[in-house]
Amino acid sequence: MAMIRKASAHWQGDLMSGKGTVGFESKALPEVPISWRARAEAAEGKTSPEELLAGAHAACFAMALSHGLAKAGTPVEHLQVQAEATFEKVGDGFKVTRMHLTVAAKVPGVDAAKFAELARTTGEKGCPISQALAGNVAISVTARLE
Repeated sequence: MAMIRKASAHWQGDLMSGKGTVGFESKALPEVPISWRARAEAAEGKTSPEELLAGAHAACFAMALSHGLAKAGTPVEHLQVQAEATFEKVGDGFKVTRMHLTVAAKVPGVDAAKFAELARTTGEKGCPISQALAGNVAISVTARLE
């Protein structure tokens, strides 16, 4: 069964001095402010599409890795994923060029090498956000056991 998730954005003004908001149909998150300055300079309490993408990727990757570890017979006790989206000028425009994921986890019964391998493979194959970015954004993973 296909699931459809919705979000919307409202913007007023030009790119450089304008401002807006992004909201989510689920109401799981409050409507949040966005601006070019928050995107390209300093957040100052506002978010950006890249920060939202990083959050989505971190959540997706955590779920995929948890599932992959359980399938491998080594269920996770807990894990923390941090995603860093790099947004930079490329040619005449801007692009998300890299996404780096840092994973720290407590996983009884797995060694560091196996954990790093599972983090890389299950994250790439099991996370729909990783799959959506593949071939367009360089994705790297650093994984460590606690």
